[in-house]
Amino acid sequence: MAEMVKKFDVHANQITEWKKQLLNGAPDVFGKDAKQAEDTEQTVRALRAKIGQLTMENDFLERGLERIHGPRGKKW
Repeated sequence: MAEMVKKFDVHANQITEWKKQLLNGAPDVFGKDAKQAEDTEQTVRALRAKIGQLTMENDFLERGLERIHGPRGKKW
């Protein structure tokens, strides 16, 4: 403890508090909640990719409709 106090220039109570926080929160960081966060991130990536794909398809079809019916062709 004395080495860490000297090395990081913090009070011993602060190091003790950090240790408590680590021990209390470690399962959340490294446990199944971390897996859920990773799954959520993958889901968000997949949904953003789908949004991009649908946006491109929509723009493509909109341009095709304008070519066929002119700029007012969107108003059926």
